[in-house]
Amino acid sequence: MMDSFTSVLSIIEKAREEGRTLLSILVDPDKAAEEHLEKIVESSENQSDIFFVGGSLVTELKLDQTIDGLKKRSKKPVVLFPGSLLQISNKADALLFLTLISGRNPELLIGHHVVAAPMIRKTQLEVMPVGYMLIDGGKPTTASYMSHTSPIPANKPEIAVCTAMAGEMLGLKLLYLDAGSGAENPVSAEIISAVREATDLPIIVGGGIRTAEQAGKAAKAGATVVVVGNALEKDPGRIRELKQAISR
Repeated sequence: MMDSFTSVLSIIEKAREEGRTLLSILVDPDKAAEEHLEKIVESSENQSDIFFVGGSLVTELKLDQTIDGLKKRSKKPVVLFPGSLLQISNKADALLFLTLISGRNPELLIGHHVVAAPMIRKTQLEVMPVGYMLIDGGKPTTASYMSHTSPIPANKPEIAVCTAMAGEMLGLKLLYLDAGSGAENPVSAEIISAVREATDLPIIVGGGIRTAEQAGKAAKAGATVVVVGNALEKDPGRIRELKQAISR
């Protein structure tokens, strides 16, 4: 589906090589009314680098509508961040093909992938293999509940490191450290830094990032992509300060 830009993976990998941090806006289709999309895109012009679309639990059938709304207003890549098999759309540019390597749920390690593979093969989506790691953000989240898995303890960076190394050895192309939507605490700089030192893969970090300071700490610790969602639902105007924080 991409035309005016190169592959999303190459954009992320180039940022990793150059030591830059990208800002991704996570859009929940359930909350993406036209007015909200308008504000998000208007506020993020020349600030955000990528749009992620999806969620752990999407109850409204607005995925295609949300993607259309973003692409109508912006030329930035739109990437699916699927919480289920229902969140696949050929209207997007790319797909985070998530393998929940922090958990032991076989369906999220390979089961759902087998079911989804023939559907995805029929699309034009760029498929990006991602080692998805849930990190304890201080309270239960929809992601941990829906995945039937326990997050990696926030005070155990060594577990995160070993998990990330295994993902890299399995041939995954990206690592996603996620505290979950609405987390009390974002992924710590200690864990991000430890994973950065142990692997060469670009690191995506999201969940619980509400302030410019938190975004800046994630970037400084080694995040290649910082993902912000909930913090912008009420105040899209904060995008500029978040972008400035990760660009220092």
